[in-house]
Amino acid sequence: MKLIHDFSFGLFFFQIALIIVLILILKKYAWGPILKAVESREEGIQNALASAEKAREEMANLKSDNEKLMQEAREERDKMIKEARAIKEKMIADATTEADVKAQALIEKAKAAIQAEKQSAMADIKTQLSELSIEIAEKVIKKELSQKNEQMQLVDEMLKEVELN
Repeated sequence: MKLIHDFSFGLFFFQIALIIVLILILKKYAWGPILKAVESREEGIQNALASAEKAREEMANLKSDNEKLMQEAREERDKMIKEARAIKEKMIADATTEADVKAQALIEKAKAAIQAEKQSAMADIKTQLSELSIEIAEKVIKKELSQKNEQMQLVDEMLKEVELN
């Protein structure tokens, strides 16, 4: 068997023309759509990568926004707690001050009531003392003036004292 045949220029040109026609047909009908499909696929992959990158950036932004919101919420909570403590302390101080004022007013009122009772008691004692003194004087005078001549003598002495004045 002979591997190499005789070389023929006609057959050679015919084969070359056939290969060129085949390449043109493949280029027009096969490579164009295949290249378009490959380019479309490549574009889809690029778009998907871009979308993934955009989504990753959005997730990073959302994460940082979430952290900022959490930090702001913590700060707001701390501020509210601080304000609540200040309000509580102010209320306690106000209540203490008010209680002190009321207690002082009650003490002053009690002192005034005690003083009024003391003066009333002193007035009662003076009244009772004067009544008692009058009763004692009455009894002493009655005893001393139990006889008629002693009474006449006392009246005369009093008249003399009145005339001298």
